[in-house]
Amino acid sequence: MIPVIDGHNDLAWARRAHHGYASAGLDEHVPGLHTDLPRLTAGGVGGQFWSVWVDPELVGADQVTATLEQIDFVHRLVDAYPTRLRFARTAADVRAAFDEGRIASLIGVEGGAQLGGSLAVLRQYARLGARYLTLTWSRTTHWADSATDDARHGGLTDFGRDVVKEMNRIGVLVDLAHVSPATMRDALAVSTRPMIVSHSGARRICDHPRNVPDDVLAAVGAAEGVVMVAFVPSFLTAECHAWERAGEQGEMPPVGISDVADHIEHVREVAGVHAVGIGADYDGTDRMPAGLEDVSRYQELLHELRRRGWSEPDLERLAHGNILRVLEVSDADHLSFLRGTSDGSGTWTA
Repeated sequence: MIPVIDGHNDLAWARRAHHGYASAGLDEHVPGLHTDLPRLTAGGVGGQFWSVWVDPELVGADQVTATLEQIDFVHRLVDAYPTRLRFARTAADVRAAFDEGRIASLIGVEGGAQLGGSLAVLRQYARLGARYLTLTWSRTTHWADSATDDARHGGLTDFGRDVVKEMNRIGVLVDLAHVSPATMRDALAVSTRPMIVSHSGARRICDHPRNVPDDVLAAVGAAEGVVMVAFVPSFLTAECHAWERAGEQGEMPPVGISDVADHIEHVREVAGVHAVGIGADYDGTDRMPAGLEDVSRYQELLHELRRRGWSEPDLERLAHGNILRVLEVSDADHLSFLRGTSDGSGTWTA
């Protein structure tokens, strides 16, 4: 079984919304969720970026508070199951978890609004273990345009560029999921480190605004980054996207493993096999493709790609090798920041 590192799972918010942030009970099947420990094990999950997302109805300091609550949940989750989970910051931590038979648990912050406009907040999230930041969520912020909102800046503002530079300095990966193509291109022009797209698809296959245009796929690959393909049905096929836009009336059009595989193969074709990964978005959406209903099913996707002629080394790159490589590039920056020995080349404005 090939270990999978998934780039995006919204269990933390699902536990807030439906279980009062309780960590208890996740060592057995949990109805109504895509994720629990037995199914993670069955799916061969060796590492998970737990998304810490905040509803944009919360604003200002309330967003920061809710983000800290989400981060606290991830730490409590790991503490509750020390023989099953291992908190991880670095690629070395993830590999150690693999060796121990535990699931590496990493943190990604899903939305630049959660900074409250402060680089000091970004630095505090990093100290608490956050290793990526999605520059926007569904709404345009005062410093970056979102893919699913009106553009106000033509990409990044000067402050947005400072955010990217500071993320590079402190070893927090820049995540281009959710942002507009102009924001993607601006961030690529500024960043000196490889970037990720934690959970999106290929726009050439499905013209959903959350998906990534080919020129950006190629640029992420050229910059040694990784695009992690989501399983969200409306990102995968034109029929599901049209159904979503029409208000999700009636049955969802059929969508399955082969549709996810099509997006993965398109990213491989445009960006390179070194630049493709998996970021399913379990527990962040209600519906999943047939055959990929929960976190126990990743190996079915790998089997479909194997059937299409993928080699075992390339499957390992997709499943975990590529994201580990990207993480490792910024590990030294992150550890230097934690030690207080960063070169200080980034901005220190609050």
